[in-house]
Amino acid sequence: MKRIVLTGGGTAGHIIPHIALIPYLSSNFEIYYLGNKNGMEYELLKDFKNIKFVETQSVKLIRKITLKNLLIPFKLISYIKKTKTILKDINPNVIFAKGGAVSVPVVYAGKSLQIPILAHESDFSLGLANKLILRKCEIMFTSFRDTCINDKCVYSGSPIRKEIFKGKKEIAEKICNFEKVLPVVMIFGGSLGAKRINDFIFENLDNLTKFNIIHIVGKNNLNGLKQGNYFQIEYAKNIYDYFALADVVACRAGSNSIFELLALKKPMILIPLAKKQSRGDQIENAEAFKKNGYAKVILEKDLTISNLKNKINFCLKNKDKIKKKMKSYKSLNTNKLIIDYILDYAEDGKLLSLKKLNLTDLD
Repeated sequence: MKRIVLTGGGTAGHIIPHIALIPYLSSNFEIYYLGNKNGMEYELLKDFKNIKFVETQSVKLIRKITLKNLLIPFKLISYIKKTKTILKDINPNVIFAKGGAVSVPVVYAGKSLQIPILAHESDFSLGLANKLILRKCEIMFTSFRDTCINDKCVYSGSPIRKEIFKGKKEIAEKICNFEKVLPVVMIFGGSLGAKRINDFIFENLDNLTKFNIIHIVGKNNLNGLKQGNYFQIEYAKNIYDYFALADVVACRAGSNSIFELLALKKPMILIPLAKKQSRGDQIENAEAFKKNGYAKVILEKDLTISNLKNKINFCLKNKDKIKKKMKSYKSLNTNKLIIDYILDYAEDGKLLSLKKLNLTDLD
């Protein structure tokens, strides 16, 4: 059987697309995942018995002026050499990278061994890791059409987990056990949580009594707060059940989350991570969704209780119009498209069977 190496980590955003593709890869490949055991990737993948997790090292750019960044080139060279040894032992037919610092040594080592490399960028613009990876990969898939900046880029859309379509609201209703029947607003800030959003909700719960609130606070952020219309959880592996129950979702603007909500036709309020805390990718994602009528947006500097309540009420009142806009989104059969490319490159490093692909399947 052929072998594939998957890589990417740091946050769930670099891992969830892999999880979406794993069921389709399992029948064709022995799957190896190269990542950090202290990272989110190990936590999310440890229950997958068909994946061999191999620990690798990575170095991350610190987004402020510090002498530590001067050591990055030397550490990176060392990590590439070590990863090259690992790849020689695995001898994969293809590598699929999802970005994040952990991907860079794997891709550079793979390129030196002439292993075909495919990658995916979830956000509206390329992150630093994927800018480096773009130089070495054969194909860079993109979730947004506008992200395609050269002929290596292929617009694919975002891989979607099939599980999200199987959510059962009754399960979430039983777990949340809300005291009253009210519109359900689900709030989350990503796999690691969002302190700004968490603190805001904690401080303003008394002003949100007209809604039932599902609040996913992120790892190590539980505070034991209890209220009849409020349910708090650290992390939800069965997030699809909570999606099924929610009337409106308020969240960060990580690409994987918002594309899953788009696929589910869930009215959403996006509160993107501020630029001073990031490279501004979530703001770009949010503005793209706002432009297309898929979401309302509240920038962190504009996050007030009146603004949030107005946006929630707007989404509840106009949910049919919002869903109609979402239905106009012409999605590709992303999982199939990416898997077909992977299979072709794993065959002999060239594009073969994609020429035979029934393009109507991708509409």
